[in-house]
Amino acid sequence: MEPVATKDWRIEPVSDRCLMVVLGQHVDPAINARVHALADHLIDQPVAGVIDVVPAFTTVAVHYRPEQIAGVGAASSPHDALERTIAAILARGVTATRTEARTVEIPVCYDEEFGPDLLEVAQACGLSREEVIRRHGASDHVVYMLGFAPGFPYMGGLDASLAMPRRSTPRVKIPAGTVAIAREQSSVYTLETPGGWNLIGRTPLQLFRPRNDPPTLLRPGDHVRFVPISRERFDELDRQAGESA
Repeated sequence: MEPVATKDWRIEPVSDRCLMVVLGQHVDPAINARVHALADHLIDQPVAGVIDVVPAFTTVAVHYRPEQIAGVGAASSPHDALERTIAAILARGVTATRTEARTVEIPVCYDEEFGPDLLEVAQACGLSREEVIRRHGASDHVVYMLGFAPGFPYMGGLDASLAMPRRSTPRVKIPAGTVAIAREQSSVYTLETPGGWNLIGRTPLQLFRPRNDPPTLLRPGDHVRFVPISRERFDELDRQAGESA
């Protein structure tokens, strides 16, 4: 594959054991591709002293053991030495190693019980409930990153006509499997947690199963298609998921 361009980057200290590589200023598929190309490179070709690599929307956090960083001298700190190493990698260019992106279908029941904010979203967007469901399912969702809770996917690509701000008052408990939207993103709550997104449905799929390898259903770079299902089909799939847990 061709090297992924890594222009307009900078490296910042986060702590005495972490630095941050900033590859852009806004959420964008091309910037996110550069993020994961660099993260994959650092994972596949480890740098001595680096103990964890954490990709996000536009950044890569690099955690390290200062005493194990090579190239430290009288006028050079572990941060400076590691920064030089990563800067050299970026200057050479990194090659995307991931194969063609997967497309994962996620069944969703949009019943009022599961999507208490769906009607409010429809009214705010000037659409019918059915049109919100159709546009949500037709959106080309892409997983940018996992975070907040284990396996919680931040997905871009939501139809711009469905963009909604986060709710002014977060809920204390949101059930696992709840499908939600905020701004121009969608996500699925993988565990029962608090949250401030707009709840529009629920999937019977378990996106996080700690005994599985890997434990998360989705991974960055996946394309996701939400498929509407009936309440009867939801109950059937939910029962099957419970039996296989």
